[in-house]
Amino acid sequence: MDKFVIQGPTPLQGDLRVSGAKNAVLPLMAASLLARGESIIDNVPDLQDVRFFMTLLDGLGARCVLDGHRLSIDTAGVNKCSAPYDLVRKMRASIYVLGPLLGARGAARVSLPGGCAWGPRPVNLHLEGMTALGADIELDEGYIQASSAGRLRGGHFRFEPSSVGGTANVLMAAVLAEGETVLENCAVEPEVTCLVEALVEAGARIEGLGTTTLHITGVGEIAPLRHAVIADRIEAGTIMAAVAMAGGAVRLLGVDCEHLHPVTGVLREMGCGMREGRGTLVIESVGRPRAVDVSTRPYPGFPTDLQAQVMAVCSVAEGTSFITETIYPDRFTHVPELVRLGADIRVDGSRATVFGVPNLTGAPVMATDLRASAALVLAGVAAEGTTTVNRVYHIDRGYERIEERLCALGAKIERTKE
Repeated sequence: MDKFVIQGPTPLQGDLRVSGAKNAVLPLMAASLLARGESIIDNVPDLQDVRFFMTLLDGLGARCVLDGHRLSIDTAGVNKCSAPYDLVRKMRASIYVLGPLLGARGAARVSLPGGCAWGPRPVNLHLEGMTALGADIELDEGYIQASSAGRLRGGHFRFEPSSVGGTANVLMAAVLAEGETVLENCAVEPEVTCLVEALVEAGARIEGLGTTTLHITGVGEIAPLRHAVIADRIEAGTIMAAVAMAGGAVRLLGVDCEHLHPVTGVLREMGCGMREGRGTLVIESVGRPRAVDVSTRPYPGFPTDLQAQVMAVCSVAEGTSFITETIYPDRFTHVPELVRLGADIRVDGSRATVFGVPNLTGAPVMATDLRASAALVLAGVAAEGTTTVNRVYHIDRGYERIEERLCALGAKIERTKE
């Protein structure tokens, strides 16, 4: 397994073009199953999760080719409706194939998903939503067995609570359902909007773009997708957190500044300077950040996928910060590792109190999940001395060559074998 050896502290300077969003491309890849023929998705990041999903689609009979950042998915040969455990266990997002397979082929057998080690993230909303569209759902020896007699039927379903994955999955199932479907309390994350836009461009009839209520009028077929993935607001926020923690000035290119407002608001409060342009954002940081009080919320609130990174910034902030995790209350596996670097953090249930210290000191740490990995890399860039981050395969799931991209901004990171 690979590890990162990081020498710090190093301020960051320069320009960085933000990659396509992992959380947007995966549902788009699944949506290709709704049509026959070749879908083309542009601005695709070369990530482990993308490669895993390509393998999953290949196993269903599709032909996937990633050339640079363009992904072609030819579904003409899709002849299977089963996603086995050996593939699904590697990534929770594999559940996204359930809706398209059920909607397009009337049957799906998908293993209950695996993925990140932290927290229970049930798929009940996915299944209840499919049931509302007339699907028969059974759980059979760790598999979701779904079927319908003919086309799915339009129905009415309300997500409680709002769910990004559930919204995307049930939406894809409804596109080819007979009649009208109303989905309420839908997630409005930019990644969901990206999916809706791609489906509409392919011929789906969906109203309510960007709102919590989607009206879908089923169609008999849609065309293969032709769409570009939005910029990854989580990668952008991670780089912004790195600047806030280590100091310097970085210009992010290819971003949608509106998607980043929940993050820029918090980092401005911490003392960072921001300049927004058309598709660009400059962040500057000089001196210690200031403490903040942050609660994660569904979009347009502060994203849970940046909670660990902002906690790393708070660990060296002046004053005491409070971080409340409302999405996944036990998402604090990074705390013991930050403490190894000298952070002073106390966790009580879903709330962490972070007593800022003047600096962190390098030490060996262990990555436990994707976003925790990112937090530890940021801490290593800002810490004094050498930090070794083990098990960086977690970070490769969601960041494309993050060590090279940070090194291009002045960081000192070497990828080696454990």
